[in-house]
Parts: sequence; C-alpha cells; structure tokens
Amino acid sequence: MTQGRVIVVGSVNVDLVVVAPRLPRPGETVTGGDVARHHGGKGGNQAVAAARLGASVSFVGAVGDDDLGAAARAALVAEGVDTTRLASLPRPTGVALIVVDERAENLIAVAPGANAAITPVAVDVALDALGPRAGDVVLACREIPPDAVRAALLAARAAGATAVLNPAPADGLAVEDAALADVLTPNESELALLAGPGDPEVAARRILDRGRRGRSIVVTLGAAGALVVPAGGPAVAVPAAAVTAVDTTGAGDTFNGALAASLAAGLALRDAARRAVAAAGFSTTRPGARGGMPSASELEVFLRGG
Repeated sequence: MTQGRVIVVGSVNVDLVVVAPRLPRPGETVTGGDVARHHGGKGGNQAVAAARLGASVSFVGAVGDDDLGAAARAALVAEGVDTTRLASLPRPTGVALIVVDERAENLIAVAPGANAAITPVAVDVALDALGPRAGDVVLACREIPPDAVRAALLAARAAGATAVLNPAPADGLAVEDAALADVLTPNESELALLAGPGDPEVAARRILDRGRRGRSIVVTLGAAGALVVPAGGPAVAVPAAAVTAVDTTGAGDTFNGALAASLAAGLALRDAARRAVAAAGFSTTRPGARGGMPSASELEVFLRGG
C-alpha cells in the first residue's frame, strides 16, 4: 500500500495557558496558577498529530518574523513536519490565550497575527510547489482567511487528493465552501451552526443533501466518540474508550490530524475515524494541546486496550 502525504493548510499559534479552579464568567477575574507557553494553532497541532503517527507531513501557512515565529517553526521541524512552505511575514505570530479548569474544560481567545495575512495566491503557489496528487490528503482548518481555505480545497480537488475541512471555527462558513470538502469534520456545536440544531445525523444529512455526491461528514462527539455520515450510506457510530481526562485542549486537533494520517495511509473512512477517536481520547490524558498527542506505537497499545 502506497503511503500518501498529509498537507496541512492552516494556522500556527503560540498558546499561553493558565489553569484555574473554574472558568471565569463574563466580567469576572479568576486567579489561577502560573502561565505556561505551548506551541499551538489548529493547523500546527493537526500537523504534529499526523506526523507523530508516522505520516509524511508538509505545512502551508505563516508565522511572524519574530522570536515566537522562529520558535514555532523550530517546534514543527522537531516533529518532522516540512516547513518549506511556512512563510515568515512582517506581522506578529498568532497567539492563543487559554484558560483550563479543574474538569479539563477550556476557554480560548485567539489573536491571529500572521495567520490572517495568508492569501489564496500564497496557498496556490505553495500547493503547486508541493504537488498534491491522488492518495494525498489536504487538511484545511478555518483559523486562516476563508478565501485561503477555499483555495486549498479547490486545489486538492483539482489534483485528485482528498480534501478534508475542519470547520473550526464554523461561524461565517459558507455552505458552498463546506461542500468543497470530501470529508467535513465538525463537532456538535459547529454542526449546529452549519445546519441548525437537532440530531447529529439529521443535521449532517441536511448539509450532504445540499452538496455534491461522494462526500462524508464525521461529527466529533467528545467523550462519546464520533459519528460517520456518508452521503450514500448509513451512519456509523464510533464509540470512544473511557479515559480520565486531564486537559481537553487539542483533542479536536488530534482527531483531525489522526484522521488525515489514517486516510493518507489508505484506511477506509470508518477505520480512519476509529483511530482518530482513539488518538483524541488518548490526548486528553496529558496536559497541553500537543502534550498528549500519541506516537504510532502509543496509539497501537491504546487501541489494544493496553
């Protein structure tokens, strides 16, 4: 079986994290522990998750020409991610401010910085240089401008690669753009923004009915696992193993990176979703957006119940 590549088009941030006894309400100050700095951004996290599982990963995006940007690039390189198409721009590197409570729930605010300056032309040039082809997976997320996301999905489809869109955040996402993805991966709240409230399968089929044939939606359900909804067949529930969660930050990114890596390895969507659910569950057992992302060997042990 030929191993395809994973090409991530998305954001790179530096995460500043405070652990507090509870999440603050609007206008309230809650005192927590010391601030910790981690490397993040949905795109960067998803690239690392895929690389740790053995995928060949290239990254398309931008950081600032500052110390944070240099550190963010070095962190990706250390994980084996190809950063030749990660631009350095005269903007600040993106920063995420994260508060995590004692139940491992979190609040996140993001200053996009250089991520907001990524253009469709830059995406087209980068993907043309990387040359995606059949068997590759182009994974895009929405912490970059919508027209840059659209360019990534269009380029993936034109090249015969599998286009995966993580619609996070989902506000303002056009249905036409969502329809460009071969696989759409919303969580329940993102699905509700796209299709209205209700049963996840019913909502997912509202989206699929408005798009082209051959598409699928994988709805992530947190501790309940995921639901795979293909356009032309029955939905399949993918349960999650019970874990003791320490920090849920980055679980969704782990899911998407693992899903892309598994699809690039030639797995069917249902089997890829099973591995992605397991990887996401494993990731919550350690602190940090990337801290809990499993290696391929760790994931295999976890899947066997070890």
